[in-house]
Amino acid sequence: MAKTLQLQFLNEEQKTVTISIDNPIEPVSPAAVDAAMDTILTANVFISSGGDLVSKKGARVVERNVADVAL
Repeated sequence: MAKTLQLQFLNEEQKTVTISIDNPIEPVSPAAVDAAMDTILTANVFISSGGDLVSKKGARVVERNVADVAL
């Protein structure tokens, strides 16, 4: 099972921008995620096609299961 931590932000056009982090450390700490998102916004190092990131929208852990089909 592959897990990804998705950090969701809003840009200047109020569109969602997602930054994905593979294999996050578990358990995921809400306080650490919140602090990391604040740091990303303060540093202003990511720019999207809709402009700078301006606010936090949310965060989630996505788990994906892949099963090969025998041919």
